[in-house]
Amino acid sequence: MTIEERLEILERELARATRRNHWFLAVIGLAGGLFALSWYSTGTTGRAAVGAEKQVIARMFILEDENGKPRATLGVLKKEPRLDMLDEKGETRAALAVFKDGPGLTLFDEKGKTRASVVVLRNKPMIGLSDENGKLIWFAPR
Repeated sequence: MTIEERLEILERELARATRRNHWFLAVIGLAGGLFALSWYSTGTTGRAAVGAEKQVIARMFILEDENGKPRATLGVLKKEPRLDMLDEKGETRAALAVFKDGPGLTLFDEKGKTRASVVVLRNKPMIGLSDENGKLIWFAPR
């Protein structure tokens, strides 16, 4: 393999990693924005702020791009709140959820396979990474 071929492979891998990082930052930014909006509207008591003029109640929200394609959903599925970020094909690429045992963030590849997860289960933080074959390896502090 020539140096040019190796360099081309590395450039493709770097571009792919950069795209994944952009999705991850978008999910974290959206989650932070939702948290800030929730905190601002409810105060620190968890109840509606005094003087709140409007309230929207729904089972699911769907955010669309300028072409009308769904790009994100926010809803409660199987009694668990969940935020899904969708790619241009409508496939879930990132999901943020709160499960019975704790919250979790999952990142998916183009084929819909789980590639990375960050969870807190029973107050224990864990990070999971999986390869192309779906083999999942969990990392947790001692």
